[in-house]
Amino acid sequence: MTIDTQALKQAVAQAAMDHIEPWLTPDAVIGVGTGSTADLFIDCLCQKRDLFHAAVASSERTAARLREGGVNVVELNSVTTMPVYVDGADEINASLEMIKGGGGALTREKIVASVAQRFVCIVDTSKRVNCLGRFPLPIEVLPMAVAAIMRFAKSIGGSPELRKGFVTDNGNPIIDVSGLSITDPCALETNLNQLPGVVTNGIFAIRKADVALISTQEGVLTLPSH
Repeated sequence: MTIDTQALKQAVAQAAMDHIEPWLTPDAVIGVGTGSTADLFIDCLCQKRDLFHAAVASSERTAARLREGGVNVVELNSVTTMPVYVDGADEINASLEMIKGGGGALTREKIVASVAQRFVCIVDTSKRVNCLGRFPLPIEVLPMAVAAIMRFAKSIGGSPELRKGFVTDNGNPIIDVSGLSITDPCALETNLNQLPGVVTNGIFAIRKADVALISTQEGVLTLPSH
């Protein structure tokens, strides 16, 4: 049976809209992530733009799509609190720990998520894994640290590769590390972030999702974090 991934993404985007609608108040600022599933959520959110004050975007791409839909976009530094942040993931485990950053927005995504009271992750069922690491782990680094971080990645059993022809919205390169089996996501997230030259890495375990909406052929599942 062929799985219509686009239909699954559309279903979970609408489910996310339904899930967060109680928090759409005239003074609310909504955090919005980056990626193909987030794009579909943005399209839903734009239809409700008169119900809330503004949005904070995790990337220039997301900001542009929100503005095109008539949503007021504000800078995170002007916001003291957000009721919810909605974003996709490249992988998510049963504890709602994630790998993110396939689109290169991991640093801004992690910052926006840290301010939100709730993190709602929206994915299709193909993103569920028992152990993180099937998807290459993105690490945003300062340019002069590329070689050093690649050596470290090799030392822990990974196969690092510089993402070619790409820089983040912050102007930095990304190293994608494949071949890892991440059995302790919090520990690896912490260790990587302590390396000189690492801006951040794509493990979202210290601030994991509070709720995951997972689109399957049987419908959308709602999973709380453990």
